[in-house]
Amino acid sequence: MEFKGRDIISLKDFSRKEIDYVLEMAKTMEPIAKTGSDQLQGKILATLFFEPSTRTRLSFESAMNRLGGSTIGFAEAEISSVKKGETLADTIRVVEKYADVIVIRHPLEGAARLAAEFSTVPIINGGSGAGEHPTQALLDLYTILKEKKKIDGLNVALVGDLRYGRTVHSLAYALSLYEVNLLFVSPDTLRMRRDVIETIKEKIKVGEKRKIEEVIRKVDVLYMTRIQKERFPDAAEYAKVKGSYKINLDTLESARKDMVLLHPLPRVDEISPEVDNTTHAKYFEQVWNGIVMRSALLSLVLGEIE
Repeated sequence: MEFKGRDIISLKDFSRKEIDYVLEMAKTMEPIAKTGSDQLQGKILATLFFEPSTRTRLSFESAMNRLGGSTIGFAEAEISSVKKGETLADTIRVVEKYADVIVIRHPLEGAARLAAEFSTVPIINGGSGAGEHPTQALLDLYTILKEKKKIDGLNVALVGDLRYGRTVHSLAYALSLYEVNLLFVSPDTLRMRRDVIETIKEKIKVGEKRKIEEVIRKVDVLYMTRIQKERFPDAAEYAKVKGSYKINLDTLESARKDMVLLHPLPRVDEISPEVDNTTHAKYFEQVWNGIVMRSALLSLVLGEIE
C-alpha cells in the first residue's frame, strides 16, 4: 500500500483497508518507538502550530527524535512571520524548503488542506479549527484495538462537545468504517454536526442522547471530551454548558467492568482525578499510543516503511 508522499488531512480520505494497514504498521512500530532507531536519520519534521498544543506537537517531535530525525518549527503564530502579514500559502512554500514533512495546526477549518495544495512535501493535519484531527483519531483507534482486541462489534459513546470537538469528528468518520454502534451524548447546543451524521448514518447505527446515564451500562468504550471554551463565539453560551458532564467513581459503578474510558486531553473537570487509578482509565495510555501512531505515520509518508 502506497503512503509515501501522502498527505494526512481527513479520515474521510481513508478506506477501512488503509486504516487497518496504518494500525498494523503502528503495532510493528511500537517496540521501535520504545528503543529508538535511526530510520529517519537525516529527515526533518517542521511543526507549524498556529494554535496552542502540548500532546500533538510534543508527540510528533518525540516520535521524530526517537526515529533519528530532527525537528524545526514554532509553537505559536505570534513568533512567526504570520505576524508580519505573511500568508499561509507563502509560509508553506518557504517551510517546505527546510523540511521533509510538515505538521500543521491552525484555528481555521480547511487550513491543512489548503497547505497541502501549496506543498510538495507531505502535510499532516495536526488539528484544523473545529473540523478534524485525524492523527488523534488514529491513535484513539489504536488504543481501542489494544485494549479491546477488536473494533468491530463494539458499542462506542462519544460524549461532550460534539459540535466544536474536531477529534470526535475524525473519530466518527473512522468508526463508520467498522461494524460498531455509535452513540453521541451532548447538550442540544453541542450536538454532533449534521454534516458528520449525514456522512456516516448510512454506514453504521447512530443514536443521540443527552445523559451519560442513558448509555453508561451498555457501552464498551466511553470517549469523553472537554467543552471547547475557545471555540464558543459567545461566552454566555459556554457558561450554560460548562460542566455538563462529569465522570467520577459513582458514575463508573454502572459501567461494564471492562469498559474503556478515553479522553484526548487536556481535561478540565469532566473526569475526576479519582478515576485515574481505576481499570477503566486509559487516557494516559493514549498519550504513549500517540507517539507510536505518529512514528508510524511519519515513517509511512517518508517512505521508510511500506
